[in-house]
Amino acid sequence: MEDSDYIIVGAGSAGCVLASRLTESGHHRVTVIEAGGSDRRFFVQMPLGYGKLFYDPAVNWMYSAEPDPGLNGQRDHVPRGKILGGSSSINAMVFIRGHRQDYEDWRAAGNPGWGWDDVLPAFKAMEHNEAGADAWRGQGGPLYISRNRKGLHWLVEDFIAASGEAGLPYNPDFNGAEQEGAGTYQMTIRGRRRNSAARAFLHPAMRRSNLQVITGAQVTRILFDGHRATGVEYLRDGQIFTRRARGEVILSGGAINSPQLLQLSGIGSGALLRGLGLPVLVDNPNVGAHMTDHHGLNYTWRMKVPTYNNILRPAWGKALMGLWWLLLGGGPLAKSINHGGGFFRTRPDHDRPNMQLYFQAFSTLLPRAGERPLLTPDPFPGLSLGLSNCRPTSRGHVQITTTDPLAPPEIVANAYSTPEDVEEMLLAVKVLRRIAAQPSFARWVEEELRPGPEIQSDAALIDDFRQRSGTVYHPSCTCRMGPEAASAVIDPRLRVHGTEGLRVIDAASFPNLIAGNTNAPAMMLGWKGADLVLGDAR
Repeated sequence: MEDSDYIIVGAGSAGCVLASRLTESGHHRVTVIEAGGSDRRFFVQMPLGYGKLFYDPAVNWMYSAEPDPGLNGQRDHVPRGKILGGSSSINAMVFIRGHRQDYEDWRAAGNPGWGWDDVLPAFKAMEHNEAGADAWRGQGGPLYISRNRKGLHWLVEDFIAASGEAGLPYNPDFNGAEQEGAGTYQMTIRGRRRNSAARAFLHPAMRRSNLQVITGAQVTRILFDGHRATGVEYLRDGQIFTRRARGEVILSGGAINSPQLLQLSGIGSGALLRGLGLPVLVDNPNVGAHMTDHHGLNYTWRMKVPTYNNILRPAWGKALMGLWWLLLGGGPLAKSINHGGGFFRTRPDHDRPNMQLYFQAFSTLLPRAGERPLLTPDPFPGLSLGLSNCRPTSRGHVQITTTDPLAPPEIVANAYSTPEDVEEMLLAVKVLRRIAAQPSFARWVEEELRPGPEIQSDAALIDDFRQRSGTVYHPSCTCRMGPEAASAVIDPRLRVHGTEGLRVIDAASFPNLIAGNTNAPAMMLGWKGADLVLGDAR
């Protein structure tokens, strides 16, 4: 097959941005190879339709983590996008950059060029913010960001007021001057449709003659000449194909697939690879290690007033809301589940927020197995407040257990495996009850349903969050950035240590997990990563 200058493995959040920017000049031929298919699907385009994608193997890798002692021995569901746009095509669309100090931590870990003042220009350049440009926000970029002020459930205002009564002030922009506070979330939604990385970056770029996107193709290994990456081998329609790269191979498969592919290609723990009979090209046990993820849960109340349960549960309500969305582009189907939320500190001596809040004007306590019924909520007026830990100290890993490239890797989260994580979550769940007890919120509450008023002791609260917690779908750091191969997988220019012509540019590259949703920083990595690739080419 025809050679390319650059091969991008994975059309996810970072890969779509890379494809757009590397083809802008017209000077480089780029091939994107994606295991999934087209994102032109009804429930992908409908913002609230992502509940239908949560267990859909047509668009989702449908991974399962190993039984986790920190979750009372349960196996967590780990959805990852297998579709153009990757997880940006199946996520909850919340746009959060992370705290400025998160990026200062990246720089302080030996990664020049990744501090807050380095990444802020990239964030501003890639976005077109509905609220307008200022010192922190940009306009004119390809990624439209909804301000998300209209069409919200009215109870979100009382949640924000109750948060203020509990000591968490209103914040008009979590991506602005300060992150701490409560407010409404900005969204990757444009008009009535999800604004994924594929819609914002990839589809416009696909009109260029120097970009080829191959879908339904799973890369099985990276090809090398010595230690230089020269191309990839991939499986499509039952046949093996080869594509060569004149310049570089760039992995953008995400925190699960990128380390898996490195290991299958001989880059990883030497002991692991030799045990599976694989030749060792680069012995680096950091590949797949240091996995960090946000974990959280919901507290749920039965309300005295209608929530979205009342309108989305009955068939007539679904029909009415569907017409509202189709004809006028409005209603709850045009939004995410998370209308609002916030960031707070569990202790005043923390230098920045360490917990994230989510406000959801409906509840799903009664799902059937293998279903996330966002479009069929509970048959009573329910409301949930959720939270997740922003800076967990627990670490997991991703590693292959077979040489079969189609077999899922082993995913070990180790949730709540440190005393610090347990203590911080215990403090955090008490904040949920404190907010719910404030006058602006409490006047609408009939009763607490989960965990229920009988759960009061610290031991009972800990057992409850171990039993009901799960990932909030932000696995990161499995190919983390750092100056030395002794503790990292890629260098500050995102090049894989011990190789040439090979980079990892996706959430796996994070040196540490940022505070908040990971879609925005993954796209920023694609934007800045393209600058590094083009700069090295020059």
